[in-house]
Amino acid sequence: MTHAADMPVWAALLIAFFLLAGSALTLAGSIGLVRLKRFYDRLHPPTLGSSGGVIGIVIAFTLFFSMLESTLVLQAFLIFVFVGVTTPVTFMLLARAALFRDRADGSGDVPAAARREGEEPPTAQA
Repeated sequence: MTHAADMPVWAALLIAFFLLAGSALTLAGSIGLVRLKRFYDRLHPPTLGSSGGVIGIVIAFTLFFSMLESTLVLQAFLIFVFVGVTTPVTFMLLARAALFRDRADGSGDVPAAARREGEEPPTAQA
């Protein structure tokens, strides 16, 4: 098979499903990043959006080009490996840096689960 027009309908629908699912996850992560107010709340949606979105798009890419070239194409999984490893690690390091900064500044924005034992959040002065 040399053209996408020659692809069977079932394969095109499967590829479209994974492509739309990956795109929807990426969009949901982007919307979560924009809509949430606090920094700590903003960390989770982009991580899930980018990792889940990349999985769907890589599966669609692999299926499409494997059907087109009649051989298994696995180069795109390298993209997933690199994004899947770097995104969570990056966001974890960002969270730790922000937590360190907020603790040093005495900010009340530190999540309750991340406070040191016996430490109380600063009270607002009127």
